[in-house]
Amino acid sequence: MPKWLDNAVFYEIYPQSFLDTNADGIGDLQGIINKLDYIRELGFNALWINPCFASPFGDAGYDVSDYCMVAPRYGTNEDLKRLFAEAHSRGIHVLLDLVPGHTSVEHPWFRESMKPEENAYTHRYVWTDSIWESPEGMGCLRGMSQRDGSCAVNFFSNQPALNYGYYEITRPWQQSPEDEGPRATLEAMKSVMRFWLGLGCDGFRVDMAASLVKNDPEGKGTIALWQKIRAFLNEEYPEAAMVSEWGEPDKSLLGGFHMDFLLHFGPSHYNDLFRCDHPYFSDSGLGDASAFVAKYQESRKKAGKEGLICIPSGNHDMFRIAKFLNEEQRKLAFTFLLTMPGAPFVYYGDEIGMRYVEGLTSVEGGYERTGSRSPMQWDDSINAGFSCASAEKLYIAQDPAADRPNVKAQMADSGSQYHQVKTLIALRQAHSALHNRSDMRFVCDGAPGQALAYERLCDEEKLLVVINPNGKAASLDYAGTLGQPVYTVGGTAVQENGRIIAAPVSAGIYRI
Repeated sequence: MPKWLDNAVFYEIYPQSFLDTNADGIGDLQGIINKLDYIRELGFNALWINPCFASPFGDAGYDVSDYCMVAPRYGTNEDLKRLFAEAHSRGIHVLLDLVPGHTSVEHPWFRESMKPEENAYTHRYVWTDSIWESPEGMGCLRGMSQRDGSCAVNFFSNQPALNYGYYEITRPWQQSPEDEGPRATLEAMKSVMRFWLGLGCDGFRVDMAASLVKNDPEGKGTIALWQKIRAFLNEEYPEAAMVSEWGEPDKSLLGGFHMDFLLHFGPSHYNDLFRCDHPYFSDSGLGDASAFVAKYQESRKKAGKEGLICIPSGNHDMFRIAKFLNEEQRKLAFTFLLTMPGAPFVYYGDEIGMRYVEGLTSVEGGYERTGSRSPMQWDDSINAGFSCASAEKLYIAQDPAADRPNVKAQMADSGSQYHQVKTLIALRQAHSALHNRSDMRFVCDGAPGQALAYERLCDEEKLLVVINPNGKAASLDYAGTLGQPVYTVGGTAVQENGRIIAAPVSAGIYRI
């Protein structure tokens, strides 16, 4: 287990929307390098960079055409190697986004696999034996070549599914994970990982990690596959960190991942907190965190002491948190995000409250997600400091509002969300009870009208976090003694006759 994960706080960068340094309207690797001091000053010590590999960009880079080449619009492999070095010199670790489940239709592997003659790539993808048969339960590509068969797709129709085998085989063309084709696919993906780790990458966030072995209803085949990758990493790169887009810690951590994301789909009830008609962190009093708390406790028990559950502020696939919560409410949400166990992830721009931009035409497979991928807003200059290109050349249109938030203005305002995030990260690092692996216990589960309260515990100290997003005061039973506040926003809680009374729309961290 990499030791650096004990206090890692991650910042997610969507590279095409972060900072453009060559005036083509698209962010680039040099832009990330230029802003490493900004990221470190905020307190982040780890990055997740969304896919930056060669791609036709039918799905924003999640359709890879060359796993071992940086997309020219971002720079070169040498630029990415330099980014690793510059980040490391500042104490920042870097995860790349690995997409092992599918490629672009333009990948040379797929071009070879389409040929009717048997070759080294014939079984690199999931193909049926007949053009008239499609893979059960999956979309497919067919009629694109002279090969007689249909190729499964993992998501969009330009993303053919790589072949790692079938756990339950029901058709003659389905292969076992131990067959030559699936084993060759696994070895090819190991080679990709070996390439970037050798250049200085610190690990990977893995896209659709649960999707590799097909017809695998309990995930047993996919878990076994990732265990093989874990054995390879333990032998060659023991400090490489792995975080899965899986959403089931009992499976992903058994497979050898160090961390698993809570996702906006699936059973986590993550959306109950930030993204629904009545989010818990709104002040309506109608929000309900109790189902989240129950599921979180179940997941945490499955994860064990070594596994980290990652709770993101958002990501490139979700509506931005500011679509549902105003600044006052977001400050409570960030108090939660940055005091919970596990490794927190903050999506670029969320630290200044960037908005979801409504009504944008889809860009590179974004569809409704496009409004969460708009360019970073650095200052009040042209294009908010993102690019010197003309506005019509920008990768995605920016928030047109005159009062759109920007980094420069928020840095000058001591009461801004930027400063709150910076303060909370500093507190997290300064207090061992708030570190990623320190223990926790829920005191109140945030049922409708109730506060969300939990203890954070380690040998050195004990802290109590109390968050009341409601427009009315909330009280809760507490057998311990509420000590001095370490941090508060919106008001300070008091203790009377064995009950804690939390002020309306407030949050605090207290010694106990």
